[in-house]
Formats: sequence, structure tokens, C-alpha cells
Amino acid sequence: MRCTIVPPHILDHVARQADDPALRESARRSLVISSAQRTQRRVLPVAPPTATRDFAPNRTIKDAGRQETLPGKTVRAEGADATADPVVNQAYDWLGVVFDFFEKACRRDSIDGAGLPMISTVHYGEGYDNAFWNGEQMVYGDGDGTLFTEFTGPLDVTGHELTHGVTQFTAGLEYYGQSGALNESVSDVFGSLIKQWHLGQTADQADWLIGQGLLAPGVRGEALRSMKAPGTAYDDPQLGKDPQPADMAHYVNTYRDNGGVHINSGIPNRAFYLAAAAIGGHAWERAGQIWYGTLTGGKLPSTVDFAGFAAATVDTAGTLYGTSAAEVTAVREAWTGVGVHV
Repeated sequence: MRCTIVPPHILDHVARQADDPALRESARRSLVISSAQRTQRRVLPVAPPTATRDFAPNRTIKDAGRQETLPGKTVRAEGADATADPVVNQAYDWLGVVFDFFEKACRRDSIDGAGLPMISTVHYGEGYDNAFWNGEQMVYGDGDGTLFTEFTGPLDVTGHELTHGVTQFTAGLEYYGQSGALNESVSDVFGSLIKQWHLGQTADQADWLIGQGLLAPGVRGEALRSMKAPGTAYDDPQLGKDPQPADMAHYVNTYRDNGGVHINSGIPNRAFYLAAAAIGGHAWERAGQIWYGTLTGGKLPSTVDFAGFAAATVDTAGTLYGTSAAEVTAVREAWTGVGVHV
């Protein structure tokens, strides 16, 4: 599978519709690079964390020098001083925030739960319009500067991509159809939760946007996706219009994008938003724990569909908070609200 933050339908629209030939060529090149990246899905056994032990990150930032060879030259290692390159420093800092979130909110030791070293490569490719997790590390493009800014900018981009790694090492959701859309949705959920945790926001204070700040000035849009209102994140002549559905009545059947994994993820995204909003408070404390427990509980088939995942979240809520708890009702009603009946 390939796990990129910018959906192929956006780059495909730019490649066909952009006014500037340079932007069309940049989008075509980004599509080719993204399509060439494949990750080997590895679901490996990991030791449970020791409750009393503090975990320590092991971060390394590499610089590809605008080439397309990984991992690149080491430019900052764990504990080293900041460099003169703000992109390097941002990548380093965001790895730390993601590590701290999973440690403090989930008692998880890095991406694999067993202290996996965290590697990020920056300045990948020439004007590469994407960021991705390749099964072993993070990779960031610099963006073209006209439609997209540096991909190290928004924290939730890093959180989203690294959560693909968490999914890889836990439920291993197959990257096609509804299980693939769930794979994407789980990454959006935790990308948003990591940002909310970093900012100290409650569910009603959060923007629920993915990639806010990534679109360059002049682009008509707020972000790549909206969990609160799928289908409203952007509407721009060069990017196209956000195609995400908010409920099953508008589910998109397509063979493209691995069966629409970046499109139909809007449905479980909104379900999580509705659950978090109904539960209230800090979304990572209860709603997030339900989703994390479902992902890591070892009971999900890798090809689970929306209905199966929804039922699992209701079961997890009951296990965590009691079968008659308000959290169970909130989760069940959230799924019903997007047309997935449990």
C-alpha cells in the first residue's frame, strides 16, 4: 500500500486542470513518485509496555537534498542542537510531539509499541507535493510553493502518517475498499487528536481539519479534509472540489485510489467527530481511547468493513466504560448518524 497525505484525486486534477504548465508537471511527477512508493505491511508481535517505565524517543532527521533516494544524509540526531534549517527542526519537533502523545495518552512506546527509532527524511524530490509513511519512516516533500507549502508544517500531517505505522503494527487494515478507508480514517483521527493534545483543546474547540495550513495562500480551501463536515475542505479551480461523503447514502463506489480510501474515509471520520462531540471534553481521553482500544485489541480482521469496525468500537466502549455508559450510546448514535447501523 502507499500512505500519502495528499489524495491522488487532488494531484490528478492538478495534472489535468492547472493553468500553469509547471504545476501540471509537478503534479504528474508527484503522482509518479507516490505511485512508486509501496510499503510492506508488517504486523509484528510487540512486548506490552512496562507501566512504570518512561519511554525515550530515538529521532533521526535525514536530508534527501531534493533527490528521490532514501533515506538521505543524517542532519540531526536525538538530543542534538537545532540546525539552521527550520524544516529539519520542525520535523524533529513533530516526531517528539507524536512520540509524547502515544506515550502519555496511550502508554505506547513509539510506533511499534517497542521503541522503534523514528526517522524522517526532508527535502525529498524537487517540489514534491506530498508526505508519506513507507513502512519504515516518514518522508516529506517541500511542496510546489503555489498550491502546497512545506509538508513539515502542519502537525497533523506527521501525526496522520505515523499513525499508518501504528496501524501497520497492530490491526494491519488492508489498504483497499472499506478497510482501506478505515486505515485512512484512523490516521486522520489520531492526526487530529495529536494536534488537539498539543494545543490543549477540547472537542468543541478543535477545528477537526486535516492539513490546515498546508494549502498555499490564494488556494480556495481550508485543508485537505474536514472530519466535522466532509466534502467542504476545499473547492478550488486547480485542486477540484472536496469529494468526501459524510454518510453511507453518498458512499462512492470507485476502482481508483484503492477503492476510494481517501474519499470514503469521510464517513468514519464524521462518525468519530460525532462521538467525540457527544462525549465532550478532551477527545483523546475517552473517544480516542475507544478507537485506540479497537485498533490495538487484536480482534479486528484486516479486511473489516465499516459495520464491523463500528460494532467493535461499541464493544470497546462497553468494555472500557460499562455497557450502559453514555460513551456507548454516543458511539452507537455517531455511527447511526452516518448511516452505519450497529
